[in-house]
Amino acid sequence: MSNKVFIKTATQISIQQPLSEKWMECPAIYDEPYTRSIEPNFRDWMGLMESRRMGKILKRALVTATKAMDDAAVPQPDAIITGTGLGCIENTEVLLEQLFNEGEEMLKPTCFMQSTHNTISSLISINRKCHGYNSTYSHKSVSFESALMDAFLQIRLGDIQTALVTGNDEMTPSYFKILQRIGFLGQTGQVTAGEASAAMVLTTTPADALCMLKNVRLSYKMPQPDGLPKDVDAIMVGTNGCENNDRVYKQLAELCPKVPLLHYKHIFGESYTASALGIYASAHILKRGEAPVFMRCEKCNQPLPVSRLLFVNHSDGKCFSYVLMSSINNEQAI
Repeated sequence: MSNKVFIKTATQISIQQPLSEKWMECPAIYDEPYTRSIEPNFRDWMGLMESRRMGKILKRALVTATKAMDDAAVPQPDAIITGTGLGCIENTEVLLEQLFNEGEEMLKPTCFMQSTHNTISSLISINRKCHGYNSTYSHKSVSFESALMDAFLQIRLGDIQTALVTGNDEMTPSYFKILQRIGFLGQTGQVTAGEASAAMVLTTTPADALCMLKNVRLSYKMPQPDGLPKDVDAIMVGTNGCENNDRVYKQLAELCPKVPLLHYKHIFGESYTASALGIYASAHILKRGEAPVFMRCEKCNQPLPVSRLLFVNHSDGKCFSYVLMSSINNEQAI
């Protein structure tokens, strides 16, 4: 494997201002247990009839993907890969409610067609007339990293030159109540439950890129101390206020006691693909060369200079993901 991989562009729709990095200066802070995404004006991106046929997650996914591809000047990537934990759950709920209330004879086809997980990647592909590799990963909280690793390996192997990688999840009120009841979300002291839609374009060219993607790994268990890179300026972790979730990151901090920790879920909320927003934020931090004060885990009143960053995530304390990233300037200096 010889090709280097760069994150050319990255954008988001979330509980922060959509399609913008203004949150890096003044983020919105939420105390509510459940918050839905702030929507952009979809009429700026699609016609009224097209918008009316799509659910919220599809509109968000199409807009973030379109902006990421337009900003990268990559209208037709070689691969479109999506990570999603719940897929188009809002359409799935509507379909199931129709089945329960009306039986199987008078179902509306739209909700059925848009209720599957791979609808998201398919919609983007049809919209951009991309006939290349198209795949969807649904592996709970490491769904996005699974998609990212697929694109990373294909580019490194030389099979493709560009890839659009997206992470999308929505949170309906009814599903939030279920997750709150079982203790996964909405607990006292936990960050707000949010929604995620992030898209990034990966290329082999460093010009105007946000950062370099050095490595992507998935493992079933936390690695031994010698398995983690120590020459990083910061580690981005997904603490959310839940004891079982945060315990893993405390153990990680003990393995790397001299490396500062950053966090992001207090800004973007918790969801199955919140990690997509964490990697999006990491890429923009590396482009700026520093992490904002409010993203530092320890109390500090100074931004943290960052040129090499390790992103760590886990699902249920079992499946772990590690994404090593570095700034373009740092790579040129080596």
